[in-house]
Amino acid sequence: MFDWKLDYYVYDTAMLKKIFLAQFFLLLFLNSVFAETIKKINVSGNERISKETIILFGEIDLNEDFSEHTLNKILKNLYNTNFFEDIKIDISNNILNVFVVENPIIQSIKIEGIKAKKLKDPIYEALKLKKNNSFNEYLMKKDRDLFLNILKSNGFYFAKVNIKKIENSNNTVSIIYNVDLGKRAKIRKIKFIGDKKYKNRKLYNVIVSEENKFWKFLSGRKLLNKERIDLDNRLLKNFYRNKGYYNVKIESSFAEYLEVGGFDLIFNINAGNKYFFNELNLVLPDDFDRKNFSKIEGTFAKLKGKHYSYNSIEKILDEVELIALNTQYESINASVKEIIVAENKLNFSIIIDEIKKQYVERINIIGNNITRETVLRNNLVLDEGDTFNNILYAKSINNLKSLNFFREVKSNVVEGSTPDHKIININIEEKPTGEISAGAGVGTSGGTIGFAIKENNFLGKGIQFSSSLDLTEETIRGSFNVTNPYFLGTDRMLFAGIQSSETDRLTNFGYKTTKTGFNIGSRFEYYEDFFILPRFSTYYESLKTSSTASSNLTKQKGTYFDMDFDYYIDYDKRNQKYQTSDGFRSRFNQSIPLVSDTNALLNGYEFNAWHEVTDDGMIGKFSFYGRAINSITGDDVRISERLYMPSRKLRGFERGKIGPVDNSDYVGGNYVSAMGIAATLPKIIPTVQNADFSIFLDAGNVWGVDYSSTVAESNTIRSSAGVGIDWHTPIGPLSFSLATPLTKASTDKTESFRFNLGTTF
Repeated sequence: MFDWKLDYYVYDTAMLKKIFLAQFFLLLFLNSVFAETIKKINVSGNERISKETIILFGEIDLNEDFSEHTLNKILKNLYNTNFFEDIKIDISNNILNVFVVENPIIQSIKIEGIKAKKLKDPIYEALKLKKNNSFNEYLMKKDRDLFLNILKSNGFYFAKVNIKKIENSNNTVSIIYNVDLGKRAKIRKIKFIGDKKYKNRKLYNVIVSEENKFWKFLSGRKLLNKERIDLDNRLLKNFYRNKGYYNVKIESSFAEYLEVGGFDLIFNINAGNKYFFNELNLVLPDDFDRKNFSKIEGTFAKLKGKHYSYNSIEKILDEVELIALNTQYESINASVKEIIVAENKLNFSIIIDEIKKQYVERINIIGNNITRETVLRNNLVLDEGDTFNNILYAKSINNLKSLNFFREVKSNVVEGSTPDHKIININIEEKPTGEISAGAGVGTSGGTIGFAIKENNFLGKGIQFSSSLDLTEETIRGSFNVTNPYFLGTDRMLFAGIQSSETDRLTNFGYKTTKTGFNIGSRFEYYEDFFILPRFSTYYESLKTSSTASSNLTKQKGTYFDMDFDYYIDYDKRNQKYQTSDGFRSRFNQSIPLVSDTNALLNGYEFNAWHEVTDDGMIGKFSFYGRAINSITGDDVRISERLYMPSRKLRGFERGKIGPVDNSDYVGGNYVSAMGIAATLPKIIPTVQNADFSIFLDAGNVWGVDYSSTVAESNTIRSSAGVGIDWHTPIGPLSFSLATPLTKASTDKTESFRFNLGTTF
């Protein structure tokens, strides 16, 4: 058994000893003489550091009375520079004599015993001692502790670090850290004990640490890590509190070392009683209009009698935040009061207080060497002179973090020139914002290869450039896009792009099309979580057909020019974008022809909703997908514009091989719709944390063409049922589905098994 513990030293004891001895002997001298005034300063022993610099850093003043205070000040100031190994001071005949022994300069720092650059570089960066800086024995020992801490956080709990200091000529030293990494501390087994209420497989899904399994050879989460265990504790506590266990305690989390197999990570949980909301109250100042807080009281009515949930409280506080954005209530403060009134009941109150208005006096931003300050200030929802609001302050900082330009964003609020004014200090650390990626995938419908180059902060203006090339069995597609989130210095986003593609479906569908186009558009948030994306697009298309294509398809051969206006309306209330467990997303889009050879009008709608069905973690999902395209002038819709069923919307059928058929060519339709229900199951294999198992029922159809008299189509609703696995492996996402068609048309092509594997490197 072991314990995570580091010793921290507040003071350099060697330096304190030197200061004490200097003070002791000098005070003996001072006690024997009257206080003298400094008329002259002599400095000796210095080689690299000038006399003037020593006087400046020591804050030594001529005509100053030399006293115990003066001595303390000079010694402290000079030792704090880290330039000197020893300092002696005396005064005689009004002459202050300062004798120094300079610390050597660090000529080089080497780390031996570590080959991996991704492990070595962070250590070099974290070390306090740097090349060409003054050497300090105390900092070298601190660096050793820091060194070991970084190694432990990467799973090398048994690592040993020996330090070798080599004294060179010219008062320089070389430091060599000799590292014996030892074996990595791997987690053999994760155990949950105590009054845990839930099965292990459910709790495995809550934490991020993983057991050491052979298929997790690239995962770092199988290694023992204190920060990760601390996060696991928080995740477990949040999970239980959201299930109603208000007083849950993670009594302990510890690792037990086994000579064979590594460590057992053990969480001791005391869930306690499950609590339910009893009385919910909103306390307002007497002069506040309760009508403006009616939404909160409506939420209270829905929560009464339900189990306690911290997420529910956060949603209420979010409503308070929205109210606080109203100028009438911008100077309010909300506090929460929770009282246990019975064995399993809890009274909950939100108390709203009016506070004195405070104003933003100044916003200081430092650390932006690349990113322009205007970009940063455009992402702040508070400005100098505005009424200070904690909610807007927090949102401003979150906006900066979400830019993904920075390794770290630190901030604090301090009092300004008067008590009712605030100064906001923001300190950022920038990081590289360019990306180069390549990817490949393979599946039952063929393979894919992709390349992409992206720059997210061009010239420090927040402008995004991206270029990509994707190749599949049928398609070659290239694009170049630019996005300016702050067009003309405003908070309006403007994007533009060029795309070119060639789709060869001569063998499977009887046609080949080449398309080149341009688009320009914008995106803005109309209100919270409600986005509108308008766009203009234009493209030129060349369409060819095979010798065996149907007459209806052949007559579409030629070139086309189209200009469209399209827009998306997106309402996104998902609790999280990845592995969603609650909420919904609703998207409507429409493409309106402006100048077009076919004048095709496209309407589309998609809706997805998620809900946690059981406490074990079963997630239910409902989905709807619909598209309709028609020519407003009565012309035939081009084959390249027609709609096909997306492969993930109707499993159990070959991609593009359902719907209308013309002379054995699957020509798509003017309408497509699909609906599905699915349930993501609790972890079937507890130790496989990155795999989601699901059961599903899909239904849908593709129908309607402009020349239906020569086309075979069926009004049969296609449907299928099956099971699926989505596995996030170290080499990329891997998905399987096994589906059985329940209903189908005679012309449909079925495909019971489908898989897809992709990676980015």
